[in-house]
Amino acid sequence: MTGDDAAATEGPTRADHIEYGIDERPPTGESVVLGIQHYLTMVGANVAVPLLLAEAMGMPGDVRARFIGTFFVVSGIATLAQTTFGNRYPIVQGAPFSMLAPALAIVGAVAGGAVAGDWQTALLQLQGAIIVAATVQVVLGYFGLVGKLRRFLSPVVIAPTIALIGLSLFNAPQITAPSQTSVGLLLFTLGLILLFSQYLDVKHRAFKLYPVILAIVIAWLVAAALTVGGVFPDGHPGYVPLEDVAETPFLLPIYPFQWGVPEFTTAFAIGMFAGVLASIVESIGDYYAVANLTGSGAPSERRINHGIGMEGLMNVFSGIMGTGGSTSYSENIGAIGLTGVASRYVVQIGAVVMIVAGFVGYFGQLIATLPNPIVGGLFVAMFSQIVAVGLRTLRHVDLESSRNVFVVGFALFVGLAVPQYMANVGDVAAFRSAMEGVAVVGPVLGSRLVADTVYVVGSTGMAVGGLSALVLDNTIPGSREERGLAEWDRLTEADGEFESFWDRWVGPDRTQRASRDD
Repeated sequence: MTGDDAAATEGPTRADHIEYGIDERPPTGESVVLGIQHYLTMVGANVAVPLLLAEAMGMPGDVRARFIGTFFVVSGIATLAQTTFGNRYPIVQGAPFSMLAPALAIVGAVAGGAVAGDWQTALLQLQGAIIVAATVQVVLGYFGLVGKLRRFLSPVVIAPTIALIGLSLFNAPQITAPSQTSVGLLLFTLGLILLFSQYLDVKHRAFKLYPVILAIVIAWLVAAALTVGGVFPDGHPGYVPLEDVAETPFLLPIYPFQWGVPEFTTAFAIGMFAGVLASIVESIGDYYAVANLTGSGAPSERRINHGIGMEGLMNVFSGIMGTGGSTSYSENIGAIGLTGVASRYVVQIGAVVMIVAGFVGYFGQLIATLPNPIVGGLFVAMFSQIVAVGLRTLRHVDLESSRNVFVVGFALFVGLAVPQYMANVGDVAAFRSAMEGVAVVGPVLGSRLVADTVYVVGSTGMAVGGLSALVLDNTIPGSREERGLAEWDRLTEADGEFESFWDRWVGPDRTQRASRDD
């Protein structure tokens, strides 16, 4: 057997740029800083979702700090659960944008009189819808139904799905909002990240490991100094509201059913399930992205099932706690690409930081003072990494094949175009009204079940692109070698390679495994 043949049979190996692999544990002090860095990468999005919901519900200002804190507590617990008991990938769990559209639709329906009540009623209805929809997600995961899709997922499907995770966020409000006038602060933050991660990373190990946290701290200190000096007045995008920190309670009371007992409405639960479906597609793309980044084998059917099942359980938990759901976050995947730190242990420390930040009002509010331009610069650096990771997956396929080029190009285009169309239509109520006017099939398309599902899935770029690629790649004729499936099968981990928490610590073979490891 030649050297090349031997390498071909060994499967994937650890990527060269990875400083710490999934199972490695950096020194404790280093891990704490790296964990905080992972936490900081998702702050913007994890604050944006509760703020949008609170605004839509008309939630009183004195309640919002606890509402935001609850999101961080749920995110931290969900991250610990996923990295320990779920798929065991180093992926942060956070508030999902894919479930935001149906959440806002539920809030709007309550405000419009579909269910009588105030902001608290809207939140209880939201909690009930999430619990019901997430219960179905648990069944889909732990009964193995989602994992069955893996056999239909070639690199031709996965590449545009991952790329769209990053591309769909190019117009995040922290980057492109009309009010984003502090372009200088955004470019300053982005420039620092690029300087540390790409130019100075060979000069000192700290620049390689901590480019994000160094850039954020420096940019925040500059913004705070300009705020104190009066250069950034109140209302300026770069303004740092230091006074908000002093006004926040030290400890926030966060506990299950803190807003009351969830209320259940069938139509709302059906609409929310559309968001859950979009979240599942996005999460599967995240799993493949992490495996690709770290040089690990593509996730097995068993690992996917455990991951989606655990996400379902944590969505049920989020409904009990009173938030807008939980899902895999793309932000920290971008951080893995920038820093080369893929340690599960580091992400778990970041999860503990999230929990502390949720309960300690001062801590969470201090993080929330990060100006949008700083978060925007962070997003540009990280989301571009995710796009590149997706495109890199195409190395396994025949790019001279016209069918492959068409499928990838089509999926990318519709994954950007359809969500933009949905945004131009307006909210879910406007879309439902438009569908009712379609000749002949209007009554079907305009029903809440169909219209809400189409709107939510259609508003999620990676869902549109991924499902389009899935259908085309499995219906247009093409050989397994051409589609990259032959190479993909070689790189995919066997089901037996994934050890769940039960296998490792509770199952009947744990004693033999422990002695073998020793």
